[in-house]
Amino acid sequence: MPAVGEVPSYWDAAKRELSAADPVLASVISDNEGPGLSSKGDMFLTLASSIVSQQISTAAAKMVWARFEGLLGEVRPDAVLSVSHEQMRRCGLSGRKADYIRGIAKAWRSGSGDRDWDSMSDEEVLAFLTGLRGVGAWTAEMIMIFTLLRPDVFPVGDVGGVRAVERLDSDGRAMSKQEILEKSEEFGDAVDSERKALHARYDELIQTAEDRMKELKAGTDVIVMMDTLESLE
Repeated sequence: MPAVGEVPSYWDAAKRELSAADPVLASVISDNEGPGLSSKGDMFLTLASSIVSQQISTAAAKMVWARFEGLLGEVRPDAVLSVSHEQMRRCGLSGRKADYIRGIAKAWRSGSGDRDWDSMSDEEVLAFLTGLRGVGAWTAEMIMIFTLLRPDVFPVGDVGGVRAVERLDSDGRAMSKQEILEKSEEFGDAVDSERKALHARYDELIQTAEDRMKELKAGTDVIVMMDTLESLE
């Protein structure tokens, strides 16, 4: 398991490779020279954070997460299981998300998370994570990128990445899953750097919407939004 803050060895080389191979991505990368990819170093924390972020905006997810951290002090399995389901709901979590996080906390407390992640293949990691209730392929792939720092992951279910590819490579035309995969395969192990750069571009395009979401300030507003999303699941 990579340590907290660890940067993948391929990061700088990947940016150079992408910039040399694609002038469009070269421009995106040069315009978004912020902090690079680094590991969160904590599988349970990343799982909980990923579940909080499912199906809601970045701004709403940050708000709910801040309340959740405030409730627990430290996001650990025992801390999760020390509070009630209703307390978690009052942070803005939907009922299902609260159940998912509690279920993973119980699994971790029983030792399910004690694994040699570095020795597992991408396929093994994906199979284990998606076997957890509430963790789908997109969430598992986010964890493979942001916690395990796996180099060759391009989640075609990631809306931000896909929309950015469409805007940059097809003038906004919707692209099929196969077209997206073919595009990502052009860059091999550099796809994580590509995905992060694309997200930076996509985030610029939706910033106005994100700013509006930040205006949500009452906890009940967030809970109502969670319940609405839950009814659609």
